[in-house]
Amino acid sequence: MDPHLSSHVHAAAAAASAFPDGKKLESDVLPPGVVTLDVEAGAPTNAAGADPRDGDDGDAGFDYMARAQWLRAAVLGANDGLVSVASLMIGIGAVNATRKAMLVSGMAGLVAGACSMAIGEFVSVYAQYDIEVSQIKRDGEEAARDSLPSPTQAAIASALAFAFGALLPLLAGVFVPSWAARVAAVCAATSVGLAGFGVAGAYLGGANMLRSGLRVLLGGWFAMLVTFGVLRLFGTVFHIQVSSA
Repeated sequence: MDPHLSSHVHAAAAAASAFPDGKKLESDVLPPGVVTLDVEAGAPTNAAGADPRDGDDGDAGFDYMARAQWLRAAVLGANDGLVSVASLMIGIGAVNATRKAMLVSGMAGLVAGACSMAIGEFVSVYAQYDIEVSQIKRDGEEAARDSLPSPTQAAIASALAFAFGALLPLLAGVFVPSWAARVAAVCAATSVGLAGFGVAGAYLGGANMLRSGLRVLLGGWFAMLVTFGVLRLFGTVFHIQVSSA
């Protein structure tokens, strides 16, 4: 036997014989952190009563996959609404500097995008629903029907998420009279929203928040820059006069 382990065993036995009534705690005799051997159970125990293998991370056993489906739909819908409407407003602003034109384009993008997201999500989830129902019928596991996805709920969630994201650039630019300040306000509000959605999605999914926020932010900037550049080039080639009325 290891001499160190043997000395701890003898020390524990001596402590037990010294206090047969059990009123004296083992931690009062042995120094903190000393591991004693439970002879009857054959397993080491900690004198302080804590399992040394236990970590401080309370999320170690959390199943993040349970959040994957609704988290993907929510983050995708919000980011899509934010980037689509902001890019649309900036693109229209590249060839028409009036506030009404940017407002109408943003509102049209919100309504059309929300409807498109709802229909697309409904069709996609319904296809998944049909596949899972067919599999359940083949396997004969009728109890599994309780875990089937809801196409209607997915469609509503996607539409609401898109509309929520689309409202940020729309509200940021609707009250600004100057063209340059309006474009700057839309870009600023979109940047804050992109970073926020990226960080929130990473937090709920247990991923790196800084990396996720930066990735979403850079992707949104790229989309807005490309849209503005293409529409500006389009207006120059086809001699579309930028109106400031």
